Amino acid sequence: MPAPIDPNHIAPVTLTGRFVRLEPLTLGHLDALLPLAAELAIWRWMPSPAADRASLTRWIEVALEGAAARTAIPFATVSLADGQVAGSTRFMNIGAHDGRVEIGATWLGAAYRRTPVNTEAKLLMMAHAFEVMGATRVELKTHALNAQSRAAIERIGGRFEGIHRKHMRMADGTMRDTAWYSIVDDEWPAVKGRLEARLG
Repeated sequence: MPAPIDPNHIAPVTLTGRFVRLEPLTLGHLDALLPLAAELAIWRWMPSPAADRASLTRWIEVALEGAAARTAIPFATVSLADGQVAGSTRFMNIGAHDGRVEIGATWLGAAYRRTPVNTEAKLLMMAHAFEVMGATRVELKTHALNAQSRAAIERIGGRFEGIHRKHMRMADGTMRDTAWYSIVDDEWPAVKGRLEARLG
């Protein structure tokens, strides 16, 4: 029977691959992230835009509050090709008792999309979730209308579980329907093999 996630594993960690380094997010990353975050298209499908200094500062602070509460592990995403901060991602909504981890709040600057950065970041995070944290389930979710994000989740092996209607309030006051996906521990070896092959 799977054990709950050890709270000692819900802590800042650096994950490094061939193309990307995920390092613990801090307010020290603000100035590097700000020019990337200014692209409004990044926030189109997210409930809390963070395109200016004040809102991005608060966005990082919320991530760090989750880390302090041991419900999140936020990262700055660094491209190893140029050594530049490329965006951010995090483990969030961690349910340690149930072995549940969500990968979300993921965004990249335009220059780093459709590169190995995002694929390897997902590989590193899922390997850490399943193989180190002992998670039984990794969740990924996105706006139901975000066809590009849904296709990307499906490409990495996410299994569609349904639509949560009127699930989140957007910044403009409208309610977001959310498409829900997951990968469970039984599926991880095959998913890992496919991701490694894509990066190979």
